[in-house]
Amino acid sequence: MRIEFVWEEGADQSLGLPFYASAGAAGADLRANLPDRKELVLAVGARALIPTGLRLAIPAGFEVQLRPRSGLALKHGITLPNAPGTIDSDYRGPLGVIVMNAGDAPFTVAHGERIAQMVLAPVVRARFEIVDHLSETQRGGGGFGSTGRS
Repeated sequence: MRIEFVWEEGADQSLGLPFYASAGAAGADLRANLPDRKELVLAVGARALIPTGLRLAIPAGFEVQLRPRSGLALKHGITLPNAPGTIDSDYRGPLGVIVMNAGDAPFTVAHGERIAQMVLAPVVRARFEIVDHLSETQRGGGGFGSTGRS
């Protein structure tokens, strides 16, 4: 499957396109492409939109999901507050990543740092309709924790 990209004006093209870090990786790593190649300090609890310097065209019938990188989450508390973030196939604007510092210390995002991963996923569109009643299941209306803990 092919995803097409164009560079934003002024982006550091030497950072390259998203890439899979290993042969079995499901997500391709995205890099921070910061203006003037400067770093950005995220205070504890702060959020920022980190530019990647890219725009993309996703094939119809697919989406790109943006997800946190597990190492940044474990070691520093860096996450994506809307994970997984969805990029629709008809979006052609700048590819940015909303990053949040849920850690206990300020975190510096360096220019070129791998900040998130993107996963291409198929989209199934539903048909929505009102019915007189829903089918019964063993669980029924039981929610939050109703199936037990272990």
